[in-house]
Amino acid sequence: MPEPILDVEPILEVAGLRKRFGGLAVTDDVSFAVAPGGIHAIIGPNGAGKTTLIHQLSGSLRPDAGRIRFAGRDVTSLPPQRRARLGLARSFQITSVIPGFPVLENVALAVQGRSGGSFRFFRAAAGEARLNAVALAALDQVGLAGRAAALAGALSHGEKRQLELAMALAMQPKLLLLDEPLAGAGPEETTRLVALLSALKRHHTILLVEHDMQAVFALADRISVLVYGRIIATDAPDAIRADAAVRAAYLGEDAPEGEWPEGEWGA
Repeated sequence: MPEPILDVEPILEVAGLRKRFGGLAVTDDVSFAVAPGGIHAIIGPNGAGKTTLIHQLSGSLRPDAGRIRFAGRDVTSLPPQRRARLGLARSFQITSVIPGFPVLENVALAVQGRSGGSFRFFRAAAGEARLNAVALAALDQVGLAGRAAALAGALSHGEKRQLELAMALAMQPKLLLLDEPLAGAGPEETTRLVALLSALKRHHTILLVEHDMQAVFALADRISVLVYGRIIATDAPDAIRADAAVRAAYLGEDAPEGEWPEGEWGA
């Protein structure tokens, strides 16, 4: 199904993206666009190619063919660090929390990396007022300002997710690429993280890859569905929920009409 034309200039454009491993096409002519503002979700059953697609968008994996444009610039050949400095920040699966460092220092290091500072002097980041000011602002955004002095390793699982998100926000991104932010979170942590993402999308553009369908339909403004390496639909959540091809991909060809079941699919 062709990608509908957006009525605004997209922040991210993916055209004809292909990646093969041996004889297997893991991403196969993937094309979609992300409009600025709100949350655009990528969903798909197990083995759909979501992880490979995210690696290509972040720059950790080069595509065999196709083009990635970010903020009006072709970034297809740029490494992750260059993309990050242009404003593409990936969180959760790539970001590494340093458990023996305080929460504030973890975020300050992310700010230092965004500005091109050296990571050879980890402890130097904590003493820089400019880095700390940006880091504290990011922690405040995610509700962790009161935990700034705590060791990152002492945080709960949900708080570590919040910290990783603060590290991405501290890079002052134009686009947040969130890879399974709810993975491993319990019910209370999931509720807190969904509320946080709902608040953040008012001021940030987010590309979300997530298996929790209840969260996806609650958060997303648009959804692209990836099946066997190909985008089969991109539309508003209600249209995606009613799409026969999407329902068949998730629930089987004879899936009855009505509400989708809650839970995580395609993990």
